[in-house]
Amino acid sequence: MEINIYHLIEGAKKAKGEVVIIDVFRAFSLECYLFSYGVRKIRPVGTLNEAFEWRERDKDCILVGERGGKKCDGFDLGNSPSDIDRDMIKDKLIIHTTSAGTQGIINAQKADEIITGSLVNASAIARYIRRKDPKEVSLVCMGTAGKVKNPEDELCADYIKSMLLGEKIDGIDERIKDLRLNGGQHFFDPDNQEVFPKNDFYMCIDRDIFDFVIRIDKDELGYAANRVFVED
Repeated sequence: MEINIYHLIEGAKKAKGEVVIIDVFRAFSLECYLFSYGVRKIRPVGTLNEAFEWRERDKDCILVGERGGKKCDGFDLGNSPSDIDRDMIKDKLIIHTTSAGTQGIINAQKADEIITGSLVNASAIARYIRRKDPKEVSLVCMGTAGKVKNPEDELCADYIKSMLLGEKIDGIDERIKDLRLNGGQHFFDPDNQEVFPKNDFYMCIDRDIFDFVIRIDKDELGYAANRVFVED
């Protein structure tokens, strides 16, 4: 199995084979929580216009997303896992757009298959890939806004790669906790809690708590994120 690590939007464009689009803070951690709270389906989209077009098509869908970290104007929810209204989203179609994660999906045109990547389901991702045993795996670290590398996505890629190779990262939990001072500082800014609440940090670093991957499929209506359980 050939494993390559790519970075940012340009990396997503290069990625081939089994492609993992990684966005730890917060897009694909959020999607895991959304599925665990009972959403019916998630559709990732690239632009705000596409999201509002979905609202015209389905008045009951829930618009979720951010630009610059802040909830998009006219949306129901931002990109915060700790701010999910469970009653609002249960059994609903979610339309999700972000500055990094969903942009990676849209740009991974050379992929044989796309799954999303986060720490909260990293072990399930590794199990899923090992069972598929693809010739090529591309781990894409989307970084901040798809333009600047960040520590959390790089660490997640290293963690998934180590499990695929049957290796062990020494001190993985310590390295994850260190993200508070190296990548996650904005979650602890008292003046920015409305946009980046500190509980989001803890929810996004809670590694390996979900036993499913999120596979990105495509149909006549666009991209669809589907939950696929992976047994131990």
